[in-house]
Amino acid sequence: MAIDPADQLYIVDTTGRIQVFDTGGQPLRVWSTPETENGRPTGLSFDGRRNELLVADTHYYRVLVYSPDGEPKLHRQIGGTPGVGPGEFAFVTDAARDDAGHTYVGEYGDSDRIQKFSPDGKFICQWGGTGGRPGEFVRPQSLLVDGEDLWIADACNHRIQRFDLTSDVPQLVDHWGSEGGELGELYYPYGLEIDASGNLLVCEYGNQRVQKFTPKGAPLATWGSPGHQPGQLYQPWSIALDSRGWLHVLDSNNHRIQCTNALV
Repeated sequence: MAIDPADQLYIVDTTGRIQVFDTGGQPLRVWSTPETENGRPTGLSFDGRRNELLVADTHYYRVLVYSPDGEPKLHRQIGGTPGVGPGEFAFVTDAARDDAGHTYVGEYGDSDRIQKFSPDGKFICQWGGTGGRPGEFVRPQSLLVDGEDLWIADACNHRIQRFDLTSDVPQLVDHWGSEGGELGELYYPYGLEIDASGNLLVCEYGNQRVQKFTPKGAPLATWGSPGHQPGQLYQPWSIALDSRGWLHVLDSNNHRIQCTNALV
């Protein structure tokens, strides 16, 4: 799920459709990704400066780029070739852009790493690798650029890592989190958002909740619990914060969106 500056929600589902909704839940438009036989996309982000939707086309080893109306920008696509070399991908999880137009792409499988590309799609650098040491990843599921920081939900390490983007090769600033279900612990963090106060909101696929942290990782609050009733979640995948301060939660296996302002 992603949100644009007009507060329109973009949601990709297991049919390969990308549907766009207003904040009241009314459908606006829909289109489909070009291929779905091998699998469906798992990550979306919206570049508001360039008015482009980035689609992590996971099982086709690429990042697709669309206009808000669903027109493909084929010349902006990144990747498409499986492999571990520069510019090649394993299973793409997410993509995010910084203010200068650089694209950061996460992947898992043969390579648990992040690759950085220039605004015109040329490979610049890579970092990471499979493991649990600082700077390594096991399924970097979600990427979020906030100013000069790149936040990464290191899902299967049950932690958050943050990198400084001011150098040519991003540098690790800090990392925090450990596996568990208590306040301050994480279990498969998938989605990330930053609120107006700079606090980090984390969607936990495994704990079926959203948790709020300070930028240094101190826990502040949680919202949600396992279940099917309003306010309960079943394997939530992503979150998106709109301009009014409402947090939209992609309650994936309940096949719905829930909205709350309890954490913001």
